[in-house]
Amino acid sequence: MRKYLAFPLIASLLFTGGCAMAPQTTKSPLELQAIQAKEFETTKKVAFASTLSVFQDLGYVVGNANLETGLISAKSPTQQSFVPFVGQVMKDVQATAFVEEIVPGRTKVRLNFVNSTQTSSGYGMRGAHDQPIEDPQVYQDVFSKVQQAIFIRQNVN
Repeated sequence: MRKYLAFPLIASLLFTGGCAMAPQTTKSPLELQAIQAKEFETTKKVAFASTLSVFQDLGYVVGNANLETGLISAKSPTQQSFVPFVGQVMKDVQATAFVEEIVPGRTKVRLNFVNSTQTSSGYGMRGAHDQPIEDPQVYQDVFSKVQQAIFIRQNVN
């Protein structure tokens, strides 16, 4: 009798184990905004150019950048490896920035970084997993570089 109960249980675990799940976050939206956003005493144009420049300095490939909307999207170079029984594994970091002028001379930059992993096997199966980066130090380091770039842009002329 146990043999007949074990098969449906194992089958249901296999089928539900492959379902996509939303990325797990450990912080509330307000906590995320607190680490992902920073205000600067500068114009939107200077903050936008500085953020774009910092992404490029960090090795990101900029996919889109639009000053009017204030949106920048970029990704790090893809690292590829082979894992036995899984297949090809490709990893990169997706980055976005939203730059908005709050009042003249005061601009807010919000960054978002996501670790992205894609898998591909020889049997045509594909998988993907995105994990938001919530480490405040990552954002502080980038904001520090943006602040330096703003300082240089404002004082070069």
